[in-house]
Amino acid sequence: MTEVTYERHAAAEAARQLDAFLHAYEEVYEEPPYCEGPSDVAEFIKHYQVQARRPGMRLVLAREGNEVIGFTYGYYLSSGTQWWHNLQDVTLPEDFTQEDGRRTFVIIELAVRKPWRRQGIAAELHARLLEGLDAERVTLTMRPEPEAAPAQSAYAAWGYRKVGVSHPWDDAPLYDCMIREPR
Repeated sequence: MTEVTYERHAAAEAARQLDAFLHAYEEVYEEPPYCEGPSDVAEFIKHYQVQARRPGMRLVLAREGNEVIGFTYGYYLSSGTQWWHNLQDVTLPEDFTQEDGRRTFVIIELAVRKPWRRQGIAAELHARLLEGLDAERVTLTMRPEPEAAPAQSAYAAWGYRKVGVSHPWDDAPLYDCMIREPR
């Protein structure tokens, strides 16, 4: 087994890395509970091209040799974000949902290919993504299905707590919206 290496990319360089990790994305997200197909991948590509231009965009790739085995990325929520408005059946205080473009960093994706899971790679990706970040807090969404139990356990161990259920667009599944504030 080759040593796992990590590389962090920001802004325009992160945008240029899509082809490097797209196969890993396709492999991870074809599994339950996601079950994504070609149209979902095409949608992901469009979203990533927009997300890669967001303020504070960071991407971390995990590689074994030249092969991408995991990735994570995120950016700062903008002052005009709708992130908190997607929550269902919960009303959060206005001071909680107020964003200024630097207050909250959102993790959009964190994924490790199946053969490399349970080796600490996700934890290292997470740590390297957030390293040196000056955000007050971090948020993310995750699937609540039993198939996602390992991710749910990891996020809980890393200090995240659920603040509500997010329904980000009409045809979207429900996600648990999580937050981690400084420890």
